[in-house]
Amino acid sequence: MSRITKRAKENNKTVEQSFKYALPEAVEKVKKCANAKFDESVDVAMNLGVDPRKADQMIRGSVELPHGTGKKLRVVVIAKGEKISEASEAGADHVGGQELVDKIQEGWLDFDRLVATPDMMGAVGKVGKILGPRGLMPNPKVGTVTFDVGKVVTSIKKGLVEFRVDKAGILHVPVGRASFEAGKLQENVTTLLDTVRKLRPASAKGTYIRSMTLSSTMGPGVQLDTAALLS
Repeated sequence: MSRITKRAKENNKTVEQSFKYALPEAVEKVKKCANAKFDESVDVAMNLGVDPRKADQMIRGSVELPHGTGKKLRVVVIAKGEKISEASEAGADHVGGQELVDKIQEGWLDFDRLVATPDMMGAVGKVGKILGPRGLMPNPKVGTVTFDVGKVVTSIKKGLVEFRVDKAGILHVPVGRASFEAGKLQENVTTLLDTVRKLRPASAKGTYIRSMTLSSTMGPGVQLDTAALLS
């Protein structure tokens, strides 16, 4: 039988599980419960009224959070010609062509995001079985297959977050760190919400955003009052 820690007991007293909080109060609750010895990530879990088995209801996209996520991402760009220098100038951590594809083939995966130009996707596709399961495969739907590599690298470094609904119809998206000012976390959450709302499929019936929960890495989930957020 699992043992509930003293910290968990205190956190559970702070958050009423059945209550739905307004965003400002929810953020304060999450920050108060983020009392681990490290700067905890703050994440949103959004339950959507979609059927991911249907291609037109597979919610996938990206959003540039105004205040980033607090995490420094390592970005790789696979390109050729002048796009290599463009990516380097934008701050990409590793830039190259076929040699990077070969390196990945050999097992190198020391990066968080991979951006590729369309003319290199034939080569990148050969390591798709390595990249795909790890969520690293470039995709035009989230903007990581593009000739505008400089702009995308800059956006990722600033806080561009990719998201994709899981089999249960839930999105899990990081929106910052517990050390962020409350106002910045709120802005990141509302920016994400606005982006997801715009992606509602025409074929989705009933309530689109069924529920939202905000939590830190080690803290309890805090339910958000979605009716108030969406009004």
